[in-house]
Amino acid sequence: MAESSGAVQAQDGLYHRALTLLTSSRVRDAFDLTREPEAVRDRYGANSFGQSCLLARKLVEAGTRFVQVMWYDREDGFAVGWDVHGDDLNGLVRMEQQLCPRFDQGLSALLEDLRRCGLLDSTLVCAFGEFGRTPRINKHAGRDHWPYCFSALLAGGGIPGGAVVGASDSRGAYPVDRPVTPADLAATLYRLLGVDVTMDDRLRPAIFEGHPVDELCA
Repeated sequence: MAESSGAVQAQDGLYHRALTLLTSSRVRDAFDLTREPEAVRDRYGANSFGQSCLLARKLVEAGTRFVQVMWYDREDGFAVGWDVHGDDLNGLVRMEQQLCPRFDQGLSALLEDLRRCGLLDSTLVCAFGEFGRTPRINKHAGRDHWPYCFSALLAGGGIPGGAVVGASDSRGAYPVDRPVTPADLAATLYRLLGVDVTMDDRLRPAIFEGHPVDELCA
C-alpha cells in the first residue's frame, strides 16, 4: 500500500515535525514581543521594521534557521517604501526622515542584540535590495532605478568586521574597483552556509558563473 512506502512515511514525518513546531510553546513565546523588556523594544524602534528585527532575533534564538525581514511599503497611513522617485514625496525627505533612521536603528539593534546573546558569530545577517538608485537626482527631488551599482551589507556568520570590498566612482554610478556581481554575492552566501556550489548542479543556474568573495569567506 502507498501508506507503507518509505517516501510517504518520510513525508508524514515532515508533516509531524511541522505541526509540532507550529504548536510548540517555544515558537509561541518567540512570537510574543511583549515578553521582551520595554527598553529592548524601544531600542529596536517603534515601527514595523524595528519590531520585525526584534522578532527575527527571537526566532533565531528559538532555533529558526532562516528568517526574512520584509520592509513594508506603508506604515501609519504613510508611504515608507524605498522606491524614492519623489513623485509622491520628496525623495530626500523620505530618506532622511523615514527610511534611513528606521533602518539604522533596527539593524544596529539586531546586530548588538545578537552579539549580546552570543548568536552573532553563528548568524549571517544580510541587508540589500535588488538594485541601486540613479546617481543624478530627478526633477521630483528623488532618484530612479539604477542597476549598475549598489551595495550590500553582510555581518556576523564569520564575516570579518569592517571589511570593505569594491568601490564605486565618485558619483556612485559604476564600480571602479573589485566589482562584485549578484551571482558572486549568491555564491558567497552559499559558501558561508557551508554549501559547495560546484558539487550541486541544481545551484549552478542560480548563480551562473558567480564566485565566492574570498575576502568575506576567510
